[in-house]
Amino acid sequence: MKLPEKFKLRNFLWLTLAGVINAIGVTMFIAPVNLYDSGISGTSILLDQITPNAWNLSLFLLILNIPLFLYGLKKQGKTFTVYAIYTVFIYSASAFIINDILPIDVSSVSPFAKDDLLLCSIFGGLISGIGSGLAIRYGGAMDGIEVMAVIFSKRLGITVGEFVMAYNVILYIAAGIIMKSWVIPLYSIVTYAVGLKAVDFIVEGLDRSKAAMIVTEKPDEVCAELSSMFETGVTVIEAKGGYSNKPKTMIYFVVNRFQIRKMQQAVHEVDPLAYITISEVADIYSANH
Repeated sequence: MKLPEKFKLRNFLWLTLAGVINAIGVTMFIAPVNLYDSGISGTSILLDQITPNAWNLSLFLLILNIPLFLYGLKKQGKTFTVYAIYTVFIYSASAFIINDILPIDVSSVSPFAKDDLLLCSIFGGLISGIGSGLAIRYGGAMDGIEVMAVIFSKRLGITVGEFVMAYNVILYIAAGIIMKSWVIPLYSIVTYAVGLKAVDFIVEGLDRSKAAMIVTEKPDEVCAELSSMFETGVTVIEAKGGYSNKPKTMIYFVVNRFQIRKMQQAVHEVDPLAYITISEVADIYSANH
């Protein structure tokens, strides 16, 4: 069966892997020792603990997430919404299989880290963060709170990250009050922090590229030197000095972190007065990819 043009089979395959990985992190490290993941996932774990057995983690993941994704359909678009719901379905199904079908005891301790809260919080956050990062990288999402953050953060005058953090703070405080213990919510903060770093690593990569903005009065010579040394193209932008009102030229050039020093030396050998700023580039796309 051929998928509609907007949907890619490759993305569905990666989103399937993302859902399975996230389920492993949550069901084998986080939930067994009553830690809490972030967002709807953490809320589902809490509700699973305080409701009858018929209302389990897998069910809460679906009934809490899917309405939020559908609510954000107009803002996020059909492709994202389908990818996100599919990812959550895989996550929920994988969690059900691990909890109720596979011969793995995850009822009270982690099958890997036993009851060590620190190990469970670190590895649970790491693994579930990798799953969430893959979901974001391939067009979906693992948690409906992220969608709500995109929709409501501007209205509330806060950033998306602040919205998600505020939700998690409320969740962890509620968990502490309901469970009458603050040890687990505090360890859950560790899980959340490790998960954020894992998401950043997957989405943006470990070795981010660097963008150099070079202001020079010798653009032709600098461009020739950079093109010759690095065997890549450069982008030239015409500009004007704000104080001197003289015409200037900016050169936009992307390198990796190991090439920064070499690039600086090459530019200043041609133009000792060149002004260079360096910023991080999360990802690079071209028409060839």
